[in-house]
Amino acid sequence: MKAAVFTQYGAPEVLEVKELEKPMPKNNEILVRIKATAVNSGDWRMRKADPFAVRFIFGFTKPKINVLGSVFSGEIESVGEEVKQFKVGDLVFGHIDMSFGAYAEYKCLPENASIALKPANITHTEAAAIPFGGVTALHFMKKTAIKPEQKVLVVGASGAVGSAAVQLAKSFGAQVTGVCSTANIPLVKSIGADKVIDYTREDFTRNGETYDVIFDAVKAINVSRSLKSLNKNGTMILSAAGMPEMLQGLWISMTSSKKVMTGVIGHTAADIIFLKGLIEADKLKPVIDRTYSLAQIAEAHAYVEKGHKKGNVAIEV
Repeated sequence: MKAAVFTQYGAPEVLEVKELEKPMPKNNEILVRIKATAVNSGDWRMRKADPFAVRFIFGFTKPKINVLGSVFSGEIESVGEEVKQFKVGDLVFGHIDMSFGAYAEYKCLPENASIALKPANITHTEAAAIPFGGVTALHFMKKTAIKPEQKVLVVGASGAVGSAAVQLAKSFGAQVTGVCSTANIPLVKSIGADKVIDYTREDFTRNGETYDVIFDAVKAINVSRSLKSLNKNGTMILSAAGMPEMLQGLWISMTSSKKVMTGVIGHTAADIIFLKGLIEADKLKPVIDRTYSLAQIAEAHAYVEKGHKKGNVAIEV
């Protein structure tokens, strides 16, 4: 099978398409023929070992995992003897998480992984664009327990996580304000934001508005300055936080009525099934900036790493 492989950390050019042995499913696994995947921040950060701490987990001098890609959509080609939930021919999509491996024509997964039947109303390419931002936004939205009519501000509203956060908050009945650049205002409005703030012209921390939830999807805000825009018992979500923001958030949560949420996300098949329901109800739409072929994987990584993509960058396998 063809796969995009990297054997050393570095620039996008370390990714090369090579022939690998096709995997065989174990008794509790399904073998998926991958039709599409996507390039997300976790992929390019893993590729270049950014932050450096990546090396302590995934290999200090060279990566232990050689095929990246954490999301996918495809068709089940074979199943293990013990598999009961899925059958050959099922179209599925999901999130592989830190085991990676979706930059390939085939991937084996346990049947209880974070996967679900693909919604019939979207393509494989669109389905692959949903899980990364979808499960990240959903993880924090569920912990926050957003209620109807609450005011939610999403910073980085045009990105993969931000565009999902806008749509999820709307599906929960919130009043949503998106923050983005001038060029992305039409996109953010099109996915349901009630208001849009152009950060090149307006600083939300100075407009006098306050919010029940501030969701920073891109590590763009000054946490201390933004606290005054958060209601007394409000929640600030820092989905892209580094260690300094995590420690700062912990201190704020311990010493005030305001809560700051950070940390590693978790997800299950139930989360993918929930997102599937929203897609089928036309409450969650994939946002795709560009689509590349597997052979163009280095070019796709270079584009995503610049940090200016709208929504997702998809890879057709």
